[in-house]
Amino acid sequence: MHQKAVSARALAFACLLGLSFAGGASAQSYPVRPINLVVPFPAGGTTDVLARALGQELSKSLGQPVVVENKPGAGSTLGADYVAKAAPDGYTLLMGAVHHTIATSVYKSLHYDFQKDFAPVTTVALVPNVLVVNPKLDAKDVQGLLTMARAAPGKLTFGSNGMGTGQHLIGAQFEKEGHVKLLHVPYKGSGPLTTDLLGGQIDMSFDTVTPVLAHIQSGKLRALAVTTNKRSAALPDVPTMEEAGLKPFDMGTWFGVLAPAAAPKDVVDRLNAEMVKIIRSPDFSRRMAEIGAVPIGDSPAEMKARIGADTENYAKLVKDAKVAIN
Repeated sequence: MHQKAVSARALAFACLLGLSFAGGASAQSYPVRPINLVVPFPAGGTTDVLARALGQELSKSLGQPVVVENKPGAGSTLGADYVAKAAPDGYTLLMGAVHHTIATSVYKSLHYDFQKDFAPVTTVALVPNVLVVNPKLDAKDVQGLLTMARAAPGKLTFGSNGMGTGQHLIGAQFEKEGHVKLLHVPYKGSGPLTTDLLGGQIDMSFDTVTPVLAHIQSGKLRALAVTTNKRSAALPDVPTMEEAGLKPFDMGTWFGVLAPAAAPKDVVDRLNAEMVKIIRSPDFSRRMAEIGAVPIGDSPAEMKARIGADTENYAKLVKDAKVAIN
């Protein structure tokens, strides 16, 4: 009987040891299959452009394909919800953005908690937003646009890449500071938004620099002001909102990668190390400069602090702007 008990304990110990080694081997060998990087907007916008640029380099460094998967809808919250509920194994990631910190206050029925249900990996880049108008609109500067808007309250239209996104909130802030009333037209992303802006279906947008930069340079769109407190290196001749005559205005858009909350810490750390190396490389920095983005590459803890601070700050702006979605 004693011998059987010893044998049983030995077998149990061997099983535990085997599981321990198996777990260690699994963590050390990550990744062993393709990684999905979910973009919560359609192809063509800044989130998509950044995800594809990062994914291309990450595929090389990890030795596995990084597949960008577009899941647009509900102001970026559908894609976030999908990743929040995915297996926390490091094979499904989200290219998140400041929009998600705003959605926390805007949407009253989200099925995830952005601060609790995700593990931040790193902030990839910060991209200034810019007020652009279709050249058919006879507004050469911000003051001229405000004069037009005051003469026809609620007639001029501005597009955003979804209800409760950064562009939507920037537009609301512009209305407040400029004492004007505009008509908000939400889209599923920057791609369809830019198409309609170029076609004259809407008058203006407050989108990030990336999807409109080439059109500004070609003269197909007219840039009136950037929404950050400093001018954009990509648009050095375009004034800030403050320089254009409004109160201090500092609203840009950051983009970063997150995993489901229960993802193993060593996997998150591995992803962070590889991504930061890419983001801070000269080649990636040059690519970011070409699209008007400022590379970041911070730690998971720093990104978590950024998310917490923005969630709190934007909650007040959302309340003041009376933006709410059930």
